[in-house]
Amino acid sequence: MRAVVQRVKNTRLCVDGELISEIPFGLTVFLGVKVDDKQENADYLAKKIANLRIFEDENGKMNRSVLDVGGEVLMVSQFTLYGDASHGNRPSFTLAERPERANELYEYTVKALQSYGVTVKKGVFGADMQIEQHNDGPVTILLEKE
Repeated sequence: MRAVVQRVKNTRLCVDGELISEIPFGLTVFLGVKVDDKQENADYLAKKIANLRIFEDENGKMNRSVLDVGGEVLMVSQFTLYGDASHGNRPSFTLAERPERANELYEYTVKALQSYGVTVKKGVFGADMQIEQHNDGPVTILLEKE
C-alpha cells in the first residue's frame, strides 16, 4: 500500500463540475492499493498519517501532526500509484488491486484514520476527479507498507 501525503493550505475535489469534498488545510493523501495488501497495511498507514509530524511548531520546526494543528485529511484513491512504466512508455497496472478489493481497503483506511480523531473527507472511488490544491511548503512524503 502506498500513500503520497501532501501538506496543503486547502483542497477542493470535484466530479463533473460538482464540488464533492473540500478541506481548509491539512493533508491531501493519495492512496494506492496493491494486489494482496491487507488491513494491517492500512492500519500502519493510518497511524503514520495521523501522527506524521510535518507541520511547523512555534519555532518553525516540523514537529506537529495534522491532529496537533486541527487539520483535516482529504483521502483520494489512486490506483495509478502502482503504475509500472519500467518497460516502454505505457504504464502497466498489474500491481494495482482489483477495484472491489481496493475500494474495501480504501474505505477501511478512511475509518482507521478517523479512529485517531482525524476529520477525513473523501473523493469518489473510480471517478474522474478534478483536484485543486494549494501545496504548503511544498511538503510531500511517500509512505509505503509492503
